[in-house]
Amino acid sequence: MRDHSIARTFIRRGATNLLHGLAAFAALLLALPAAAGVLTQADLQRFFPDAIRIEAKDEKLPVWPIVKLDGPTEKVVAYAFESVDLAPIPGFAGSPINLLVALDRDGLFLDVRVLSQHEPVFVDGLGPEPLHRFVEQYRGRDLRQPIRIAHGARRAGGEELDGITKATASVRILNESLLSAALQVAREKLGFAPGGALREVATVRAEVFEALDWKALVERGHVAHFRTANAEVERLFAGTAGEGVDATAREQPEATASELWVAHLNVPTVGRNLLGEEAWRRLMARLEPGQQAILVASSGRLGFVDADFVRGGVPARLAIRQNELPVELRDMDVDLRLAGAPDFAEFSELAVFRVTAQSGFDPAQPWQLVQKIEREKGIVFPERVSRELLVDYRLPERFFAIPESAETRAWKAAWQSRTADLAALAALFAVLAAALVAQRRLVARPARLAAFRWAVLAITLVFVGWHAQGQLSIVNLSGPLAALAQGRDLGFVLYDPVTLAVAGFTVLTLAVWGRGVFCGWLCPFGALQEFVGKAAQALRVPQWQVPERIDHALGRIKYALAAAILAAAAFAPALANRLVEAEPFKTAITLGFERSGPAFWYALATLALGAFVYKGYCRWLCPLGAALATLARTRRWDWLPRRAECGQPCQRCRHACAYNAIEASGEIRYHDCFQCLDCVAIHDDRKRCVPLILTDRHGRPVPLHGRRAPAAERRQDAA
Repeated sequence: MRDHSIARTFIRRGATNLLHGLAAFAALLLALPAAAGVLTQADLQRFFPDAIRIEAKDEKLPVWPIVKLDGPTEKVVAYAFESVDLAPIPGFAGSPINLLVALDRDGLFLDVRVLSQHEPVFVDGLGPEPLHRFVEQYRGRDLRQPIRIAHGARRAGGEELDGITKATASVRILNESLLSAALQVAREKLGFAPGGALREVATVRAEVFEALDWKALVERGHVAHFRTANAEVERLFAGTAGEGVDATAREQPEATASELWVAHLNVPTVGRNLLGEEAWRRLMARLEPGQQAILVASSGRLGFVDADFVRGGVPARLAIRQNELPVELRDMDVDLRLAGAPDFAEFSELAVFRVTAQSGFDPAQPWQLVQKIEREKGIVFPERVSRELLVDYRLPERFFAIPESAETRAWKAAWQSRTADLAALAALFAVLAAALVAQRRLVARPARLAAFRWAVLAITLVFVGWHAQGQLSIVNLSGPLAALAQGRDLGFVLYDPVTLAVAGFTVLTLAVWGRGVFCGWLCPFGALQEFVGKAAQALRVPQWQVPERIDHALGRIKYALAAAILAAAAFAPALANRLVEAEPFKTAITLGFERSGPAFWYALATLALGAFVYKGYCRWLCPLGAALATLARTRRWDWLPRRAECGQPCQRCRHACAYNAIEASGEIRYHDCFQCLDCVAIHDDRKRCVPLILTDRHGRPVPLHGRRAPAAERRQDAA
């Protein structure tokens, strides 16, 4: 009768507690903001009321030109764009932060505003206000200058922005997204790629040289060669007004229409071999820093010099294209002699063109030389049709000093700024792994195990959780899943080195020890629950003994939550951003309870549950624990020691397990086990392990069978 009374009391109190917590959780979901939509031209006019006109969005590049008066004339003074259209770098929820950016014609940020974001720390955490204040710092800054994020406002100033404590990784991602999008606009609309901004280009390695003749240069692709027959050109104009108007092409289909040779002269192996040492050095002396010299030679009927071409000007029939963007060429007006070509007379045209440093051209990346071919049909009002011939060009990387990408530099800076924290984490991981390997030595003295466990839990809560912000969350699974479902890469995870380090150690230990290494030792919220539970026991708070059947039923809730969150991440990311609030981690650990409203009370409710039921949230509600338990089923090592008598009929460890993770048969359910080592300590304790006690009492092992021993055995035992 007493058991039934306890069960009824538990159900009544537990249901009340859970209902209050779930009500707070539901209120929190309703309070979360919805995702913003795509801006319209009318929206832009409201954002920039001083403009006399916002022109329609560009068809090639998604930007809105902003027009104002410049004296008596109208002039495009800036371009506005949404960052998500150009650089949708995912945040930790798997979806990108969307910014409205206005960039003037000098590359200065006129305005930056947050349109939408789903970063867990800013969604009803710290709230969006710190993020809005952060982006205000971009106003007036020059895209041509490096812009970096200071860690927690320690070094802000100059080229660095004041970061946001507890959200450094999120604002680093925002910074990379903003600069990447702005750079694309600067290259396409402003005509330059800012030196030192997000993307730095490769430089030529002057010390790399190999003596090669013309044939070897062509065979290796250092001099690109491209020949097009008349018939191939004719096919380009098929179905247009230009089809059939070239009589020579029709009469001589196999004859050469265009033949081009292309070479990058800055590279010593190319330029010195083609021009000779002295001529090459004179040409290089004419180039300004960052400029590139491109040699183009042609033969065939269709050349690249038209009747209107002026030496030193821009050729109408030639251009360079890289990353789908045009790069302007300008003739250098030099007379040159090639030192290695087999027969110079075959070149009907030979010229060297300059590529400016401001064009953003990267010589180490693939690029194309574009030859424009135009045909006319008609006399009075001729119809013109243009087609392009493309020559692909790329030199080996060994010729260049290639800088790291800005994204790589950014996440490396994040790791370098956390060197001390990562070193401390590595030490913690090493000590914990060693303790788990040498578990029998650790548990030899109960006082030693207790001191070690509470010390590790304190370090986990204070250092890993509140200081280093290393609390793993279901967001660490749902965010990458949402990013993959939307076709985005996972580079954003590198911006949070502490969390990634904890996640990496957790993954490694899943296959060895199961989910309990994280859930039982390295989860800051789990540690906080244990401290709450210990304090409740010290204060003699009644501890609810949950019937096994009810415990197992409630334990299924966390699996349902995990499945719902991960499914939503793949198919409905906005819903996933709401469902992840089932975790109180952000409130209790990431923000240190600096939160109000339903989220605050929900976190307290989960901790209050732990005061009555040992780690009740972890056992029943934690979606991350469910995910880890599922992944840990790949474990193949039953590393907790068992005896034949365990559960048959000895139930000592089972009754002592606070997590209810041992079956009546004595088998350990590793997916519910938190690796506290209490059962290992009992297993080796001659004062607590029943089989060992009986062995010591009788001087030999005494079999325990759950049946009455035969009379002969009883007489022998009595003797």
